[in-house]
Amino acid sequence: MAKTDFSAELRALRSTFRSIEAVSDVEQIKADIAQLSEEAGAPDLWDDPAVAQKVTSRLSHRQSELERLQKLHTRIDDLEVLVELAEMEDDADTLQEADRELEAIRASLAELEVVTLLNGEFDSRGAVITIRAGAGGVDAADFAEMLLRMYTRWAEKRGYSARIMDTSYAEEAGLKSATFEIDGAYAFGTLSVEAGTHRLVRISPFDNQGRRQTSFAAVEVVPLIESTDSIEIPESEIKVDVFRSSGPGGQSVNTTDSAVRMTHLPTGIVVSMQNEKSQIQNRAAALRVLQSRLLLLKKEQEDAKKKELAGDVKASWGDQMRSYVLNPYQMVKDLRTEHEVGNTQAVLDGEIDDFIDAGIRWRAGQRHSAN
Repeated sequence: MAKTDFSAELRALRSTFRSIEAVSDVEQIKADIAQLSEEAGAPDLWDDPAVAQKVTSRLSHRQSELERLQKLHTRIDDLEVLVELAEMEDDADTLQEADRELEAIRASLAELEVVTLLNGEFDSRGAVITIRAGAGGVDAADFAEMLLRMYTRWAEKRGYSARIMDTSYAEEAGLKSATFEIDGAYAFGTLSVEAGTHRLVRISPFDNQGRRQTSFAAVEVVPLIESTDSIEIPESEIKVDVFRSSGPGGQSVNTTDSAVRMTHLPTGIVVSMQNEKSQIQNRAAALRVLQSRLLLLKKEQEDAKKKELAGDVKASWGDQMRSYVLNPYQMVKDLRTEHEVGNTQAVLDGEIDDFIDAGIRWRAGQRHSAN
C-alpha cells in the first residue's frame, strides 16, 4: 500500500478550501449575519409574521453557512497537527486515522464545492416536483411510481420532509401523475437538475410474453412559493373545478367533492390537488403550486429574453436526460454528464447524490460556456 504524501494532500485541501471561501465570500456572509441579526432583534419584527419568518430563516441559513466553513477550516488545521504528531512518533495507527480523516475532509469539500454552485435566485428553497407517466402504457405508469419512491427515499436519507400533494392513479398499476413537496435547504437548486425525461428499459412485468419494454416519465421541478413572493393571479385568469377525491382502482377516499383542479387560462397550466382533507385546503395548495410554476415560468422567460438579446438561444437540456436499464444489463446512465452506475437497485432506492452532484457541475459548466 502506497504511503500517503500528507504534505501534498494538505496543500491540495487548503487550495480547494481557499477557492470555496472565495466563491462563498465569507466577509459578505459575516456582513449579512450582522445586518440580519439587527433586523431580527427589532421589537416590531413579528408585527409582520411573513417578513419575520423570512428574516429569521435567512439569518439561520447564513449562520449555518459560516459555521460549516469555519468547522471545515478547523478540521484541516487539526489534521495537520495529527499528521505532525503521528510522523514524529512514527505511529502507524494514528497515520491510518489521519488517512480516514483526509478522505472525510475531501468528501466534505466536494459536497461544499457543489453547494457553492447553487447560487440561482430560487436555489436555496424547497421544491415542488411533479412526475408524469409518458409513453409506454402501464409500464410508464409503474415507472412514474418507481421515480416517486426514489425521490421520497432520497429525501428521507437527507432528513428532508416529503409530502405528497396530489396523486392520479393509473387504471391497471402505477401513477398517471404525482405532485409532492420536498422541504429542505437547497432542495430546489439540488433537485432542479433532475428535471427532464427519464427512460426505463426492462422486461415488462405486465407483458405475459416477457418482452422487453421501453417506457418514459417526465419530471418537473419548481421552487416552493413564499408568502413574500409577488405573484398575483387575478381571479378572472383562474378556472376552478371540484371533483371527488379517489384512490387506486377508483375507490373513494371521501364522499365529498373536496378535490380541486385549477387551470390558469392565459398559460394553460393545470394543477390538481386532492390529498388535503377539505376543498379549501386543496384550493390553497393548488394555488401555491400554480404560483410556484408561474414564478419559475416568469424567470425562464426573462432568462430566454436575455439570451435572445445576447444572440445566444441554446437549449440547456435534451429531452432524455437519464436511462435506467434493467435488461439485458444493469445500468443507470445520465446522458448529459455520462455518469453511470451499475447498481440499479441502489439508485431506485434513492442513492442518487452522485448523479445530482455531476448534474450540478455539468450545469455550471454549461452556463460558464454560454457566458
